[in-house]
Amino acid sequence: MLGQYFAAASSPLKVKSQSFLLDNAQIIKNIETSNYSDTFLDHLKEMAAANTKKSHPSGGQSTALCKRCNELQATLQIRSESVCQKCFSQYIKTKAVKRMETYRGKRSTQVPQKLLLPLSFGPSSSCLLHILDGYLETQHGRMNRVSYELFVVHIDLYLDDADREASAALLQKYKNQYPRHSYSSYGLQEALQLEGIGWKSLGISDLPTQDAKASSLDLQKIVSSLSSATSRADIVSTLLNRLLVDVAKRNDCESILFGDTTTRLAEKTLTETAKGRGFSLPWQVSDGPSPYGIGFLYPLRDILKKEIMTFSTSSSPLPELVVYQAPPSHVSASSKSTTIDDLMAQYFESVEENFPSIVANVVRTSSKLKPTTDHISKGCGICGLPVAEGTDGIYGWGGDQNPDSRPSREDISSDTVLCYGCSRSING
Repeated sequence: MLGQYFAAASSPLKVKSQSFLLDNAQIIKNIETSNYSDTFLDHLKEMAAANTKKSHPSGGQSTALCKRCNELQATLQIRSESVCQKCFSQYIKTKAVKRMETYRGKRSTQVPQKLLLPLSFGPSSSCLLHILDGYLETQHGRMNRVSYELFVVHIDLYLDDADREASAALLQKYKNQYPRHSYSSYGLQEALQLEGIGWKSLGISDLPTQDAKASSLDLQKIVSSLSSATSRADIVSTLLNRLLVDVAKRNDCESILFGDTTTRLAEKTLTETAKGRGFSLPWQVSDGPSPYGIGFLYPLRDILKKEIMTFSTSSSPLPELVVYQAPPSHVSASSKSTTIDDLMAQYFESVEENFPSIVANVVRTSSKLKPTTDHISKGCGICGLPVAEGTDGIYGWGGDQNPDSRPSREDISSDTVLCYGCSRSING
């Protein structure tokens, strides 16, 4: 549910070519505290320029003023509206905080609600933390209390010890910058010790016990056993989500605050549908309770990715903290290392540049979907999402004409039910 949730690390960040779980993860290397390379800075400037409208009309007339405050120079763009830096920042913050109204309204609660915020060090999750930290700081100063408290969790996807140490150092910088929150870090391999996952369906019979700590090598073995890049990315995303849910429950969190933007939710809508997990969209892209017994909330759902990128590069101290992905190059659909996620990300990044309304319409439409309540459901043995009892995912719909798509691993328990998306993943 987090989609491409890529953990990043502190400066200097050196990711070995084979030390990362996902082949398509291209994280910027050698990032210093506040001294990015000229090439990377040029890329950030280009992205900011894409969200900036020329403020000098033809003929050399006076500079255009912000359409909102009519006082400062308009240097940025909100959809089709030219605004100043101050109004742009206020727009982003207001959009995010407004989505948190559900928790602000519970004034009778003496103890603040605890909400888990997954931090990947990327622009979206970092901006969400920055915005909510500022809001809670202001609320506490005005009312001497806060409506909710944040439990910031980083899930480490690195396999190399040096990369993990760098990641821990960067998390400490976030702690120093936003000290009012509690923080914790976990390795993705800890998901291997979660109960309720049908490990045998992945061909695994000798998982570490609770007494024996799972290692990154165990995780690497599982991921590398899958035949396609899309399957590997899907399983990593699924394990990440299951671990976040488990951490949230163990720490008495009411909901998880995902940093998915409008663009990311649109990507997820088509990606999950293509993977055969379209039935999960009511929980994947909408605010509200999830089948896991914990709430899912997307406070940045009304903000485009390019707007978050502009905010992250212009709001101190984010430029010194955020780790950006390398500029995306053209993704070939025929490449074996290309995932469905890559193709959708490339598509919507091009669409949002000139047709942002299309991106917003995809999310608006998918958010209208509601989960069915016509029959009893059983949780999928891998992702845990509900599958209609007795249907074995898509196979009970009467439209399955490809027997090769059914789960074929001999050691799958007869009690294990897999959704269509997970059954496709484990079979490549």
